[in-house]
Amino acid sequence: MPEKRNWKEYNEQLVRRGEIYISLDFLEDWDSELQEMNKGKRGRPYKFPNSLMTFLAFLHIAFLPFRQMEGFLRKLAEYISKLRAVDYSTICKRLQKMNIDLALQDISDDVIIALDSSGMKVTNRGEWMRDKWKIRKGWIKVHIAVDVKTKKLLALEITDEKTGDGKMLKPLVKKAKKNIGNKKIKRVYGDGAYDSRENFNYLNSEGIEPVIKTRKNASTKARGSSARAKCVRERKKIGYEGWKDKYRYGLRWAAETFLSGVKRTFGETTKARTMEGMFQEVIMKFGFYNMLIGL
Repeated sequence: MPEKRNWKEYNEQLVRRGEIYISLDFLEDWDSELQEMNKGKRGRPYKFPNSLMTFLAFLHIAFLPFRQMEGFLRKLAEYISKLRAVDYSTICKRLQKMNIDLALQDISDDVIIALDSSGMKVTNRGEWMRDKWKIRKGWIKVHIAVDVKTKKLLALEITDEKTGDGKMLKPLVKKAKKNIGNKKIKRVYGDGAYDSRENFNYLNSEGIEPVIKTRKNASTKARGSSARAKCVRERKKIGYEGWKDKYRYGLRWAAETFLSGVKRTFGETTKARTMEGMFQEVIMKFGFYNMLIGL
């Protein structure tokens, strides 16, 4: 039986997410943070702390373009004497180089991860023109690894739309292992797109149990992967429903739920025009959603 949700607690978590939009905690340590950032720095010193940029990054991906953010800060500074307004070009440059902390302190041992991918539109401008003239802008493809227990993002990779999901299993697992430190990955969930001998062999060599949906007509012979053949034989013996129940294959939905949550909260369209800017914007969307669900 699934655990019953505490709706009062869940509603409070959602309400608290709104506090981030107007959290001015960066003012408390403004001077000391700048002093630490500029210690030993060569060239022009920083004028604005990283905590302020994190606040602005969240506002940017949520609803405010760069120029409007400059106006927002200019007006806010009229009411807060310590706050100094930042010009939009400085905001843009700093956000392009920002590293997003995934905040994985609550990840427990024996991690179980789910893999999935989804597309993000490169622009939402001119939809009618594309329909009329059949102009195709393409997608950015986001590949993620999510901790099944905490629903936190463990790893993220961004590619073009032509990159297959199967090729990204190894990079995602490697990055997840690096991000969780000395904790061990026990099991990996993936749909049929990750079904390949290479992926089964890699997980087997790392001591990770693969729970990947194999193709219906998959051969029971090893043919280069005894780990995959073992999975195929078991699935044919107990049937798909039996295999799904045994390994709780439904836990794979943790990754799909995370992707859906990011798109509902921040939209599935990027505002940036350059490829570098698009990639960074997507990274910020996923990183900040990770922070929201951790509140």
